[in-house]
Amino acid sequence: QVQLVESGGGLVQPGGSLRLSCAASGSIFSIYAMGWYRQAPGKQRELVAGITSGGSTNYADSVKGRFTISRDNAKNTVYLQMNSLKPEDTAVYYCNAHIKVVAGLNIYWGQGTQVTVSS
Repeated sequence: QVQLVESGGGLVQPGGSLRLSCAASGSIFSIYAMGWYRQAPGKQRELVAGITSGGSTNYADSVKGRFTISRDNAKNTVYLQMNSLKPEDTAVYYCNAHIKVVAGLNIYWGQGTQVTVSS
């Protein structure tokens, strides 16, 4: 069994910052790409940022220059540093990881963490 456990969401004022964490645990052989997605009410889930096992990153245009994704391979953890937050960043944020286990390569999701940007 593999689990992704997220933390760090909450309520923040516009212009503020939050740092999300997502730790993978269980019978893991290797972790490849990891990423963060978000889903606002009434909208489809969208990719926010991704990072490969080698550290290459990509971002949605809406968060470039404000969000930074990083990972600690020794801790099987991916982070999302969110600065200059805007009300439109309000959503449930989900982490995602491509993980090799005994049975093969699977995609796993975290349970989601709420981020609310409001004054």
